[in-house]
Amino acid sequence: MSSLDSHDKTELVTHGSQFLAFRLGDEEYGVEILRVQEIKGYSRITPLPNTPSEMKGVMNLRGSVVPVIDLRIRLGMREAEYTVFTVIIVVTVGTKIVGLVVDAVSDVLNVESDEKLPAPDLGAGVDTSFLTGIARTGERLVSLLNIDKLIGNAGELSLSA
Repeated sequence: MSSLDSHDKTELVTHGSQFLAFRLGDEEYGVEILRVQEIKGYSRITPLPNTPSEMKGVMNLRGSVVPVIDLRIRLGMREAEYTVFTVIIVVTVGTKIVGLVVDAVSDVLNVESDEKLPAPDLGAGVDTSFLTGIARTGERLVSLLNIDKLIGNAGELSLSA
């Protein structure tokens, strides 16, 4: 019976996708788990002058200087005070490493192909190109982010130590 359980889990990963789910305010988002390097508790970030408001600064990650972006600001939300639940999700964007400040991490979602809906077309005035789709898991709707489109050139700000 245990080999059947193991087989079922393999099938789930093979036919679906895994996403790290996190919260920004009352909304839930997901990023491909394969893009996530680690999750760090929020720690001191060194601010940089003359950078966009979403660029909170840089952090030292085992000898590498990594740019840190506040996803709330990047997505046009109001700033929020950082709490004990605030974390930095370290992701790969192309060949760069970037830290993303989020309100809290929820869980890892296994999303089957039939649970993933395309990004909605909200008309010409609304850009949804940063979404790969919407995951429907039970009663939850999770916006799945295209991290390359969302971060864009901010990933180019990665510095080498």
